[in-house]
Amino acid sequence: MTEIKNPEDTLILETNHGTVTIELRPDLAPKHVARIKELAGQNFYDGLKFHRVIDGFMAQTGCPDGRGTGGSGQNLDAEFSPEPHVRGTCSMARAQDPNSADSQFFICFDDARFLDGQYTVWGKVIDGMECVDKIKRGEPVQDPDQIVSMRVVSDT
Repeated sequence: MTEIKNPEDTLILETNHGTVTIELRPDLAPKHVARIKELAGQNFYDGLKFHRVIDGFMAQTGCPDGRGTGGSGQNLDAEFSPEPHVRGTCSMARAQDPNSADSQFFICFDDARFLDGQYTVWGKVIDGMECVDKIKRGEPVQDPDQIVSMRVVSDT
């Protein structure tokens, strides 16, 4: 297991395949990180499905209706950065409008540099990527895997 440097900026994402540790990046996206921490503290993500999972690309979750059409009801202004979308990157999903990110996010399986500068990167998997790799693929996913729980380490 990787050493946790800052418990206030580290998420523990429990999946049905095991534990994923995500280092948050408030230096890149302070408003997105604050919102994700707030939602995690409200147990918002618990039980949500990985509804869109594309092999070689990414696993997306964070939709309360499980279809990719919902959110928490609070859009966030884009916080784009030059941070690359590479294996383990955690980034916000959004609609056509750059300022439409809400609660949905994705974890990159592989490099997806074509997304750079167009989506808000807010974290990076630092441990447990093998658990992400086991998430069932599909668009939509039949009998999808889910988030068991997601918490900020300092809140546990």
